[in-house]
Amino acid sequence: MRCPFCGNIDTKVIDTRSMEDNSAIRRRRVCEKCNERFTTYERVDTIPITVIKSDNTRECFDRSKLLKGVIMSCNKRPVSLEQIEDMVSDIETAVINSMRKEISSQELGGMVMDRLKDIDDVAYVRFASVYRKFQDIDSFMVELGKLLNDRKSLQ
Repeated sequence: MRCPFCGNIDTKVIDTRSMEDNSAIRRRRVCEKCNERFTTYERVDTIPITVIKSDNTRECFDRSKLLKGVIMSCNKRPVSLEQIEDMVSDIETAVINSMRKEISSQELGGMVMDRLKDIDDVAYVRFASVYRKFQDIDSFMVELGKLLNDRKSLQ
């Protein structure tokens, strides 16, 4: 494995752990040249899943793109990177286990929103604002109203 810091190919595994759902192996590595530490993930290679976007274009499912979007939503919020990675792993596993070759971006976004709602309200609203493409304050307020109604029904 090439070191992301110095490019050296001599790295050593210092810790190996299975992810909670046993869908991947997390390895902590150290570069033998610069002594920097980094994490790698080993996953089973699966059939590529296509995401159908709202304009009917298609692109391959990209876990890192999903992870980046969730991280941006959770920026400066009390949500750990581990929580985010677990959530993205759960979504990825659900998509793979569905045995479908295609999934709509709306369905994928809905899966993210369902999970974010339970983790952090502000991150949920941030993600929803991009996912639902709020055009004005009224559409934003409608989504906040739904969130508040959901909270009241749980109490």
